[in-house]
Amino acid sequence: MTTTPPHVTDSAATPEPGSVVPTARATAESTDAAPPTRRFLARATLVTAVLTAIGSLLGLGRDQALSYLFGAGSETDAFLVAWTIPEFAATLLIEDGMAIVLVPMLSVAVARRAQGAPGDPVRSLVATTLPRLSLAFAGVAALLMAGAPYVVGVLAPGLSDPGLAVYCTRLTATCVFTFGLAGYCSAALRAHRRFTAPAAIYVAYNAAIIAAMFVLGGAWGVRAAAVGVAVGGALMILAQLPSLFRELRRKAAASVATAQPERPLGLALVSTVLLFALCRQGQVLIERFIGSTLPAGAISHLNYAQKVAQIPMTFSLMLCTVTFPVVAQALAEGDTERARERVEKDLVLVASIVLLGAAAIVACAPQITELLFQRGAFTAQDTAATAGVMRVYALGLLGHSMVGALIRSYFSSRRPSWYPLAAMAAGIFVTSLIGALTADGWGVRGIAAANAAGITVTALLLLHGVSGRGVPIRVRQVVADMSRPVRAAVLACVAGLFCASRVDSPVLGLALGLTVVSLVFVPLAWTGSGGVIPALRSVTRRLPHVRNR
Repeated sequence: MTTTPPHVTDSAATPEPGSVVPTARATAESTDAAPPTRRFLARATLVTAVLTAIGSLLGLGRDQALSYLFGAGSETDAFLVAWTIPEFAATLLIEDGMAIVLVPMLSVAVARRAQGAPGDPVRSLVATTLPRLSLAFAGVAALLMAGAPYVVGVLAPGLSDPGLAVYCTRLTATCVFTFGLAGYCSAALRAHRRFTAPAAIYVAYNAAIIAAMFVLGGAWGVRAAAVGVAVGGALMILAQLPSLFRELRRKAAASVATAQPERPLGLALVSTVLLFALCRQGQVLIERFIGSTLPAGAISHLNYAQKVAQIPMTFSLMLCTVTFPVVAQALAEGDTERARERVEKDLVLVASIVLLGAAAIVACAPQITELLFQRGAFTAQDTAATAGVMRVYALGLLGHSMVGALIRSYFSSRRPSWYPLAAMAAGIFVTSLIGALTADGWGVRGIAAANAAGITVTALLLLHGVSGRGVPIRVRQVVADMSRPVRAAVLACVAGLFCASRVDSPVLGLALGLTVVSLVFVPLAWTGSGGVIPALRSVTRRLPHVRNR
């Protein structure tokens, strides 16, 4: 996008070797360290939204290609067991996990550099942490490749074709190394308020998987998708390296030769964050463990339903991705009020976006599934099963989004907290219990219901405990603000479901359902006194304004 402002693009000029230190420092203070303007937040979110939308569309294309070429059976079940590793790696190393640890740490280093700290704190921190993390990523990847048969046996003991799953697991295990490096690059760039390259990584990743399936699928079968995962992980790194190198070199002229190395974060903080992210992904393990005991195709139906239903959650968390470094820097500077206002409004906006998407999914699930997947080896029976799972799964989308937004509040201050892990463990327990009790009678819908119930319990616990352990938000005020979009979503869902079910054509039914959902939801939740838009305007007017470079 050629019109993106300097804060968002990666085209910042590199200082000349002879430039003076005050000039370089002034440049730093006007970009990376200064409080963001409303215009910057809006444009950064827009850039992230556009690239996320492209990545999500390619993700849908990836799932469509998988369903078209291989359907929903034992072969896709085997691949999706191997797909568990990229799902875990993305959460632990890119989206949550390491990002929650690294973004605040790097944001503080950026602020120290802009304030004239001796040496270059950012480069020192990278030199201290990146080599050690790279060795750890490579070691874990090698262990997973060597232990692939045991991994498959634990994940899906009832799988009909474990040999294929083992082969695919060895290929997908490479993503632990590539995703780890990609996540480090993303965290470093976001700390510098550069969002274009990090938002583009899933575009490269999904494009590689789609290309591999169509080029190699005829000869290699579903193994081609696993090859695409390996190639796509490498492309994630390559997509960010030019921007990261420019950013690390841009401030080199302001550094002093006597730099002291940055101390990495303590083991307690890293442990609490990674264990939380690992526990959160435990829901996937439970689903596939229970699903492996059901008829062939159950895991595939769960996967297709989740990939579509998670799209609203992905878009709802985009603003949190942009504001996370802002909140971390505000807390580092002691500006608790600015952090509190930002987090409160982010939570309300996240809830409003995901509730609109959830209402649309519940109302139009059969039409969405038929249009996206019912072709090739994917049958009408697969459509009915997937749509049913999708509707149940959508009931937990608000909980998923709240967990994703709240966990950033707990760790923005870089202090370890075991409470989020305990909250997630409670949710996992609920998921396991309900899944075990309902799978025999309700099949995959019972597993989806267990997921929704478990994540909702976790979200409620995190919301209850955030004031004393994270950013001190006003919980009652946030809940009151979210009640309006919740009521709007219920009414919009009922109206959209009624209208969409009256039309036989999936295209017309989807168009009518989405239109009705939007016409009902937007006036009730977003406009008027007490709506989301006036509330957002009130807080953005209070954000500090600085001059754009």
